[in-house]
Amino acid sequence: MDCCVCSPMASMYRLPRNAICAACYEGAKAIIAFFNDDDDEHADADQGSVKPSRLTKLNSTIKGLRDAWEEVKQMRCREEETKQRASFLQEGFAAAWKDGIHTDIAIRPGTGPPIQAHKAILATRSEVFRHILAGDDDCKAPAGDSLLLPELTHDELSHLLAFLYTGSLATCAEERHLHALLVAGDKYDVPFLRRACEARLAAGVEAGNVLRTLEVAELSSSAALKERAMGTVVEHAEEVVFSPEYEEFAVRNAALCVQITRALLANKTLPAKTP
Repeated sequence: MDCCVCSPMASMYRLPRNAICAACYEGAKAIIAFFNDDDDEHADADQGSVKPSRLTKLNSTIKGLRDAWEEVKQMRCREEETKQRASFLQEGFAAAWKDGIHTDIAIRPGTGPPIQAHKAILATRSEVFRHILAGDDDCKAPAGDSLLLPELTHDELSHLLAFLYTGSLATCAEERHLHALLVAGDKYDVPFLRRACEARLAAGVEAGNVLRTLEVAELSSSAALKERAMGTVVEHAEEVVFSPEYEEFAVRNAALCVQITRALLANKTLPAKTP
């Protein structure tokens, strides 16, 4: 049966073969259910109203699908408008940073030259930066027009500032950069940065890097990333536990090793090294 929706010949309207396949039918039902609430129908039933005829139901369904499609088109327009607005803001902020337009503070990393930035951007992106720049009693005020972030290298600081200005992680960011950014997102209270790093790191977790990922997840208090890393450890238990990296990891992270042992026992996959 040719489907008038998804068939290659859908553009040809050929009666009486105007039919749709099961997948398109279920999709249409889902769209109608999503955009059309049945509360009114249920309310009429509760009040003892007469059930609508089959013709009325059919007309209601057709109208519901048409209205749903119009809503979908409006959603697409709103999505495109949102993308254009985000691009407009992103490009403007990025240009102001890259071109050094009216920058008013130098951010100094632990190693490498400082990077110029804008106090207003830092303050609006991070509550911690806002308090530091305001010279609050609980935070150490910067000396003059510079701010030191000693835990970051020059490249890591560049990635951090790029995210604060554009809201996106560079595709070329290495794993070690993502680790540093995740910790920075936790330290300086930038939840959006935390979520972005967690998603990127979780997608790349494997046996070869799971211990590093688990370590940084613990350091940054990332429960979601830690759970994903623990699952990978259990899945590749023998490869991970008997690797040379695990011995060094165990020296630095005794508590995590206890958690790994418990996870392996709970899953009953504790490896036994063959002689």
